[in-house]
Amino acid sequence: MPEVTEYAPGTPTWAELATPDLEASKRFYSGLFGWSTYTVTVDTLGDYEMCTLGGPQGPQVAGLQPMADDTLPPSWTCFFRTAGIGGTADAVLAAGGRELTGPVQVTQFGRMALFADPEGASFAVWEPDEHQGAEVAGEPSTLCWVELACRDVDRARAFYGAVFGWRAVDREYYGPTYTNFKIGDRAVAGMVRMDEQWPPHAVPRWTPYFEVADCDAAAALAAGLGARVRVPPSDIPPGRFAILTDPAGARLGVIAPARRR
Repeated sequence: MPEVTEYAPGTPTWAELATPDLEASKRFYSGLFGWSTYTVTVDTLGDYEMCTLGGPQGPQVAGLQPMADDTLPPSWTCFFRTAGIGGTADAVLAAGGRELTGPVQVTQFGRMALFADPEGASFAVWEPDEHQGAEVAGEPSTLCWVELACRDVDRARAFYGAVFGWRAVDREYYGPTYTNFKIGDRAVAGMVRMDEQWPPHAVPRWTPYFEVADCDAAAALAAGLGARVRVPPSDIPPGRFAILTDPAGARLGVIAPARRR
């Protein structure tokens, strides 16, 4: 497995699901990705489910936890590495964002904080101690991409550039212009504009994508496990992707990278 032992500041490190039915979510993601789970008790967060690949002793790839506020919809939260939460918080506020939670010390693992950008899309930052983030990447069932959907792409470019130092580069994949956020020459995240094809009530959000070996098979399997396929398997230059909502309603993407063909 391609192990990951360190993340550069500004790069995605982790994805965490808040769900109203922890056991149902464990069954779904175990069936879809083959994840195993074990419980960690965290003083500041309560019980937390670590998802692993290749059995309970395998590398950590994502987290699940019960929803703390049942008035909010189930959702995946994308975490980004920070060199210092205090400095990141200052940059978020100066650029027009909001602090939602934190900073919080998560036992010996590290510190986190939760923010919202100017349009309300929430994201978390992680300052590691013992836990760097996902311990493996570049193979099926692991986090491989994160994507922002928003309406004001120019404002988002300015905000995330100020917070993480990202450089925005537009790409023409299909239909509307797609934006890659880069650190140096490396693309670390993407952005799509919410145009008239999106429902008027749709809220700006970050969505994690997980690598799969076969997008069509993964989408069909997810549907059989109770998910809804929001965007059917489609080809773009980076690979073949689909967008799903899991049985609880949390949004995620799956992609079979072009390098696997």
